[in-house]
Amino acid sequence: MARENSTVVFEFILQGFSDHPELQTAIVGVFLVIYIITLMGNLGMILLITADSRLHTPMYFFLSQLSCIDFCHSSNIIPKALENFLWDRKVISFTECFVQMYIFIVCSSSECFFLSLMAYDRYVAICNPLLYTVVMSFTRCLMLAAVMYTAAFLNSMLHTTWTSSLSFCHSNVIDHFFCEIPSLLKLSCSNIHKNEVLLFSSAVVHIVGSNLIIIGSYAYILSTILRMRSAESKRKAFSTCASHLTAVIVFYGTGACTYLQSRTENSQEQDKMASMFYAVVTPMLNPVIYSLRNKEVKDAMRRVMGRKKVVK
Repeated sequence: MARENSTVVFEFILQGFSDHPELQTAIVGVFLVIYIITLMGNLGMILLITADSRLHTPMYFFLSQLSCIDFCHSSNIIPKALENFLWDRKVISFTECFVQMYIFIVCSSSECFFLSLMAYDRYVAICNPLLYTVVMSFTRCLMLAAVMYTAAFLNSMLHTTWTSSLSFCHSNVIDHFFCEIPSLLKLSCSNIHKNEVLLFSSAVVHIVGSNLIIIGSYAYILSTILRMRSAESKRKAFSTCASHLTAVIVFYGTGACTYLQSRTENSQEQDKMASMFYAVVTPMLNPVIYSLRNKEVKDAMRRVMGRKKVVK
């Protein structure tokens, strides 16, 4: 009966932060600044890793992939959000909404996978340094990256297909600033139980599963570091891990707030704030974290800048 009384939805309205119109100008400014910093930071990181041969290692290969993901993540969400903030009719077509959702899930899944790979890379480098060049060979890194991207694309296809097949009849107003699954499920008049089970299961696999790999890797790393006799070796090992751990805490902490809680436990405003952190703020912070807390990246920046001065 619900399906019979429903109307076909051709477009959605992204409500964004319209509950706070007095903050609209400030929100536009914040999003614009974040987007500019995100583009410059991630493109700069990619170019730096490409330009400096000393950064052609598995760790920085994975970091360059993370920068590509963050670049796509931010470009998928912020331009459309800025457009909607600036216009009264905050419309997104049905197709555009699910394309945005698909790209968002691909980027989020890929980020989870690559953060796990980076933890494993640090584990091999610190705990099994003699085997590092064999275990983390360039060919194996490419294969791991290909597997991670394939898994992310398939996961996104499953979520997007199941969500787009739902009937939307309660409303076409999405109380969010982009098309995210939990917000869309609230608009459906179909039975969404299987979608909720899939969403929660996927979150467990991505967030809990990835974190188990990260925690396991760092447990071995910490044990190895504590056995080191040289204070300099300990400092260097902690330094290479600190940036990654900071990125992990920011990304997984906010993601868990949205996807591992029941829909009744957190308000839509809390969801928006959490989504803003892992979908908008984290892509901006990652290159900043890795550049400010990583001596090798700072040294590479000096070498590249030095070569430019010599050329001039």
